[in-house]
Amino acid sequence: MTHSKIPLAQTVVQLFKVKQVKHIIISPGSRNAPLTIGFTNDPFFKCYSLVDERCAAFFALGIAQHLLEPVAVICTSGSALLNYYPAVAEAYYSRLPLIVVSADRPKHLIGIGDGQTINQKQVYENHILCSANLKLDLKDEKNIPANEELPIIKNLEDKFERLLGLQKDIQTFNEESINTAINMAIQKKGPVHINVPFDEPLYETVDKLLVAPEDIKVSLKPKPIDDYVLRTCLEYWNGAKRKLILIGCSRPNTIEQKWLDELSEDESVIVMTETTSNLHHPSFFPNIDQIIAPLDDTEKEQLKPDILLTFGGLIVSKKIKALLRKFQPSQHWHIDSETAYDTFFCLKQHIETTPNVFFSRFLPQITHYVKSTYRDDWMLIKQKRQAKQKQYIKEIPFSDLKVFDILVKSLSNNTILQSSNSSTIRYLQLFTLKKSIEVYCNRGTSGIDGSTSTAIGFASVAPKQTIFITGDLSFFYDSNALWNRYIPKNFRIILINNRGGGIFRILPGPKNTEVFDDFFETTHHLTARELCIMYGFAYESVSNEPDLKQALVKFYTKSKSPKLLEIFTPRLENDTVLLNYFDFIK
Repeated sequence: MTHSKIPLAQTVVQLFKVKQVKHIIISPGSRNAPLTIGFTNDPFFKCYSLVDERCAAFFALGIAQHLLEPVAVICTSGSALLNYYPAVAEAYYSRLPLIVVSADRPKHLIGIGDGQTINQKQVYENHILCSANLKLDLKDEKNIPANEELPIIKNLEDKFERLLGLQKDIQTFNEESINTAINMAIQKKGPVHINVPFDEPLYETVDKLLVAPEDIKVSLKPKPIDDYVLRTCLEYWNGAKRKLILIGCSRPNTIEQKWLDELSEDESVIVMTETTSNLHHPSFFPNIDQIIAPLDDTEKEQLKPDILLTFGGLIVSKKIKALLRKFQPSQHWHIDSETAYDTFFCLKQHIETTPNVFFSRFLPQITHYVKSTYRDDWMLIKQKRQAKQKQYIKEIPFSDLKVFDILVKSLSNNTILQSSNSSTIRYLQLFTLKKSIEVYCNRGTSGIDGSTSTAIGFASVAPKQTIFITGDLSFFYDSNALWNRYIPKNFRIILINNRGGGIFRILPGPKNTEVFDDFFETTHHLTARELCIMYGFAYESVSNEPDLKQALVKFYTKSKSPKLLEIFTPRLENDTVLLNYFDFIK
């Protein structure tokens, strides 16, 4: 097998191998050549070549989203690794194990005006779990660190022993640093950065390994629940008549079904789920904004819980955040093995475990259900809202809201739904999806950048068909995502093109002015047709309800290439239709 001649490159590759980091996304470059040689010549690794580093990092996030295991991105020195930063921040807040490996120049070439060099150490300082800055291998006496205090070397034998000792120290340091970084990504579920300096020559190879790095095992022992915390929570729970469980972004099957069934039997509990929570039960409340948007302050006070129990990732609904910040519960507990955000400014208890472990300890100890009308009262409101929504959608013209109603009904069982951010995920929040559909969205930073790349990365390793629904600004912003030869033939993009940032028409503020059109809504006349021709996507466009329903009949079926369906909706009507919707369902 062919290996880079550089021991440091061999060390990185071998430790990734023993730790089962299989998926490696490489952006072409020269300084990272030793790593590219090592990874691409070992059949253990699945290597991908993506030129655009921003797209490459989000593509890696999509793979990590599906596999929940570390995925690596490899780049050259200079500005290349800065293009990873949006995905690094997303991985940090979405808790996804992304490993950034950046090649670097030797220390003596940094800060002197040499080309393609920046200060790469600690470059992701505020959004990284671990930064490992490795040391350059020694080749000769020129590589000895300038501040190293060397004893007087009397002869060549002493000189050789001294250099050999330094190299062993460097090798040990590098092995420990790489182990620490990878273990952190595995254990804490987040991004880490390994910065690897290489000196020229970069392309020399050998047939045998020069190193045998030690694998330092990761510890994954779950934290036990403190008995005092459990007893205290039980005391509050048994006396409370209004309990709200709010669930953010979660993977499917986060909680065993028996615990969901048990929660549904307690009439003092209502469970509100977001579209991204991937949790379903007939007694739950999946369309949060539909329930609470029309409420006046008196009704909001009635909804205010005694206990708020949260788990999962970040919350999409701005309306539930505003409500619970104004009408705060007496107790807010958050279940998470690592992090507890004080989203509603009233956090009382961080329960450091997984939701499944918590409920397996907590629910069996509940001795009785307190008498309450909390769930039944809000179930009646839920049913009325659902009926009003059906009535309203029948009456409205072709618009974004009408399109989402049609799309949700068209989705088949057992598919993956990837959503872009902004208005797309918020419209999806208004509809109930089939239980077997898995939903994913980059809600860590909630940016529009990288959604397409993430969806493609997910689709590249997912056994089920992946459907990606996106808005126009998000799609065109990330159009380099289509410059990718790993897109499955069954991948589908549904592009809702309303000729601008439609969400800004919904938000408060002046509209229909030149400044608004140019600098907020960002109106345009772009279409995806030419991009699809260039990148080999089957393309179809529609602009009315009959054509949309007809196009969807064959859209999800097998094909020789991925497909994109572009749906044009009326830019100046969408916001009115949506705002009137909330008035109508009161």
